[in-house]
Amino acid sequence: MGRGRQKAKHTKVARDLKYFSPDTNYNALQQELGGNPRLEEDLEKWADYIVDDVETDGDELDAPESKTA
Repeated sequence: MGRGRQKAKHTKVARDLKYFSPDTNYNALQQELGGNPRLEEDLEKWADYIVDDVETDGDELDAPESKTA
């Protein structure tokens, strides 16, 4: 018998969500979707850390020596 009140509450919540229209900040959305304006600068900075296979000529990278006591 208690199903009617529960269903009415769910219907009210669903209706509120359906017609809810929040204020949208389009400038913030455009900045977020626009990407990183410093992408090229960041890529240039990280290019120094990339090891090219051609430079190593198939040799393994030198692993740090482990000190055992």
